[in-house]
Amino acid sequence: MATNEVILVGADGSAESLAAVRWAADRALRSDARIHVICTYALASYSAAALDGGYAVLDDEALRRGAQQVIDEAVAAARARGDVRVSGSIEPGDPAAVLVEMSGEVDLVVIGSRGGGGFADRLLGTVSSALPAHSKSPVVIVPKHTSGKSFTPVERIVVGVDGSDVASSALHKAVDEAIVWGAKLTAVSAVPIASGGGMMSWLPASVDRDSLLRDVREGLNKAVSTALDGRDLDVARHVLDGSPSNLLVEFSTAVDLVVVGTRGRGGFAGLLLGSTSQTVMAHSTCPVLVVPSRHRDKAPDPAARWERR
Repeated sequence: MATNEVILVGADGSAESLAAVRWAADRALRSDARIHVICTYALASYSAAALDGGYAVLDDEALRRGAQQVIDEAVAAARARGDVRVSGSIEPGDPAAVLVEMSGEVDLVVIGSRGGGGFADRLLGTVSSALPAHSKSPVVIVPKHTSGKSFTPVERIVVGVDGSDVASSALHKAVDEAIVWGAKLTAVSAVPIASGGGMMSWLPASVDRDSLLRDVREGLNKAVSTALDGRDLDVARHVLDGSPSNLLVEFSTAVDLVVVGTRGRGGFAGLLLGSTSQTVMAHSTCPVLVVPSRHRDKAPDPAARWERR
């Protein structure tokens, strides 16, 4: 039976964006979701320098034809993965702004990582992660595949947890994805307490660090139980000494999906996850799912379903 889940994919014709389309198609087949592929264009982005030093601006119709070719190729790539429901459209405007606006009407956004210019490069390079930072829905960033097994099917997922609302939203979404994919899920809490220049080297000697690790482990177990909410899923749990971002990047070499929350809200939680998502997005060797802290509070709005646009 078809679901109402909608996955939005940004495409620009690059190999990276086609990889994102294929990832989204494989994900959609798992939950019978609908895919909508979008290609954006802006006149200013397609100005070509003339030999005399002036500018020859491509006309709007030529840009639309090029964008439509990108959509046609992306839709064909999605359908090649199986019997997936897929549609496409082109929209004028800045890629990040358009996707941020549309993210409020879909359940998941999937984009390719930077590479070779075009849409993905402007979005994740020049605009510096504008979409993951401001999206109203979770965002999957698919990097270039260089070695090892393919990114799909997703068989192993790791999620970073620190006890904040941000990590709680990420953990809930990680459980959802593990169930959709039938994947193994590992929840990791990183506590940088090593001696020397570690973030927590300021702790007084009187502090029982074993007790601290035990408290973090108890918090992790409680967070996992809350996220599971009675659902049948075996979640591995690890409390490790080290930098959260470095550990998750290391995990990315052995798993198929890394899940992180957007920036923390200050305090101890903010210390641990404040810049983690940015670092993981930049260095992960597997796709990264970035979950906004407000995602769990997002209530479905029938009037804002994709079909009504």
